[in-house]
Amino acid sequence: MTIKERRPGKDVFGYEGIDIAFAVNTEGFNDSGFAGQVAERFWPELANTEPCELGTVMSKTADDGRTYHALVCHSLKNGWGGNQAEIIEKCFNNIPDSTERTVASIAIGRGLVGQLTGADTEQIEAGMEASKTSIILYG
Repeated sequence: MTIKERRPGKDVFGYEGIDIAFAVNTEGFNDSGFAGQVAERFWPELANTEPCELGTVMSKTADDGRTYHALVCHSLKNGWGGNQAEIIEKCFNNIPDSTERTVASIAIGRGLVGQLTGADTEQIEAGMEASKTSIILYG
């Protein structure tokens, strides 16, 4: 589908829908940035997970009724890889039932960790556009 709507600001927690996607790393150290906020508020196990392959999606329905989708799309050690658009597209396509619902996402790669590890936000957004998921992009 595409990025169906762009919303200013970073208050994705104010999203009226149920699905929220965000980036996590392959190493499983997800205690900072937006992933850290999700871990602190709704998903404590997310802060330290087992290592995961690029393109993996971990999902959890939290007590607030929302389903949080952690997209494994970069490495703290090795950065974002060669084809960031392809990895992001794969992640969004791997969200369960993503073609049937709209998913809100923060602006992946624009935070401190993204910038320090070489995120290419143009490629990341191209991957979102190429995915089969209808996305509301915050930020």
